[in-house]
Amino acid sequence: MSKAMGAATPWHFAALLGGNVALALGPMWVRLADSGPVSAGFWRLALAVPFFVLLARVNRQPLTGAPRGVLWGVLAGGVFFALDLSSWHLGIELTRLGNATLFGNAGSILIAAWGLIALRRWPRTPEWLAFSAAIVGSALLLGRSLQIDHTTLIGDLLCLLAGFLYTFYILLAQRGRAVLGSWALLFWSSLIGLPVMAGFAVLLGEPFWPTNWLPVIALSITSQLIGQGLLVYALRHFPPLVIGLALLSQPTVSVAIGWIWFDEVLGAPDLLGMALVAAGLVLARVAERPEAQPTEGDERP
Repeated sequence: MSKAMGAATPWHFAALLGGNVALALGPMWVRLADSGPVSAGFWRLALAVPFFVLLARVNRQPLTGAPRGVLWGVLAGGVFFALDLSSWHLGIELTRLGNATLFGNAGSILIAAWGLIALRRWPRTPEWLAFSAAIVGSALLLGRSLQIDHTTLIGDLLCLLAGFLYTFYILLAQRGRAVLGSWALLFWSSLIGLPVMAGFAVLLGEPFWPTNWLPVIALSITSQLIGQGLLVYALRHFPPLVIGLALLSQPTVSVAIGWIWFDEVLGAPDLLGMALVAAGLVLARVAERPEAQPTEGDERP
């Protein structure tokens, strides 16, 4: 374990698992919300903004005064964050929850690929394995979705698009996180994303105001506050391998929810495809430099 990491305790490990489980509940709340999926994403952010202000203040993270270059990066990152959530929430409505969770987290593999481009070198063995497993697993899942229903395939592609957009958010947000801090960055990303998501919801003609507020409140608490809060608390204490393995709790929880609440039954090809994509996510984490400290907030928000 890196010297930059603090000593991990059972509380840190519980927080790491709890954060991933909380994030895995998000797709269920999107499905249960009686607003549109993009509208649910708007409320997910809006209800969390006041708490981000409070958490930033408590942790002495500045909400103003950042250099102009940092602010432009945060602004662009907030737009990509909103596009990511919009695409992901639309995809959640159209595909199986396990697929949505796996494809939505594809940003981990894309960020690893971008890192290789930035370093101008060929992938090493763990990186080749990560990319190969993810590609083969994704092909299996996409092929299965096409066999089941064209709508399910569209949902998978929207979730993959979300993972692609989330990569841009993370890359743009890195400098803002270093200058502002994680909670201040989440505040600005959420605030900037609100008009973007509201505009998309209106263009899509979605129901905007929920009649049952419980799902969107639960979505905001689990996905934005508890999930992110526990991960920010825990991530710095663990190496990439442990973080990657903990990430696998998300699709496991999502598959269980899909089976219990939405009668989503997986066949052997589905399970194989999910296992390959999950292996790719773990290997992408393993391929990170062991001396690098995990980046806070790189898990799906």
